[in-house]
Amino acid sequence: MPELPEVETTLRGIEPWLLGNKIQRIKVHHAGLRWPVPDSISQCDGATVISLRRRAKYLILETTAGFIIIHLGMSGSLRVIVNAEPLRKHDHVEFLLTDGTTIRYHDPRRFGAVLWTDEQPENHILLSKLGPEPLGNEFSGEHLFQLSRRKKVAVKNFLMDNHVVVGVGNIYANEALFLAGIRPAKAAGRVTRNQYLNLAANVRMVLSEAIKMGGTTLRDFVNSSGEPGYFQQTLNVYGRTDEPCRTCKAPIKQRIIGQRSTFYCPGCQR
Repeated sequence: MPELPEVETTLRGIEPWLLGNKIQRIKVHHAGLRWPVPDSISQCDGATVISLRRRAKYLILETTAGFIIIHLGMSGSLRVIVNAEPLRKHDHVEFLLTDGTTIRYHDPRRFGAVLWTDEQPENHILLSKLGPEPLGNEFSGEHLFQLSRRKKVAVKNFLMDNHVVVGVGNIYANEALFLAGIRPAKAAGRVTRNQYLNLAANVRMVLSEAIKMGGTTLRDFVNSSGEPGYFQQTLNVYGRTDEPCRTCKAPIKQRIIGQRSTFYCPGCQR
């Protein structure tokens, strides 16, 4: 599943092609995504793209005719097509630009979304109750500490709660908790203020490094130019069950927390 760094990588990949360009037509080949692509999206035909930004794992394209909200779901990707290429089976939506370039939304599992609104997207039902951005000024260890008091939920689940902070998906939650030395199953309310200060710093670091490296290579993810990311080469615990910890050599353990595979080092994380 594309996580925040993959979405940010996608944004940076498509921005040079879309920003200031005019959408000649939006062609919907298969509207049946997680939420059906609305007919109203055709109002963006002939509109110019004014800006692009990311909110959590949502891409927001501001045009002169409203806002296009895109979510990549579990297997979605956006690719820049410069020369004519045949449609692939799961190419659901095409953004045909007046300069001849095409941006294609591809989603085999169809859990993503391509939506339109004429209101500020931050007020949209999908975005209005989201927590702060992990790389923004509103996110801090103190923020985590204050929200976590008396909470019995596992700290990993707490960290992945989009009402607490957005975009910290499974891979990066595992990695940040390892670097902070915190056991993923520990109750959020038992984590100390200093531990949260350390955790917040590591969340920022892990996500920033992943963005620099182009995201994590997953089976379903390619960035806008069709090239995979490379962050997986530096993963400390995720997907490394029974392999030696890079720090203490203890075998990495795996368990299910909140219905998700969780990886940790029993030696380094307490």
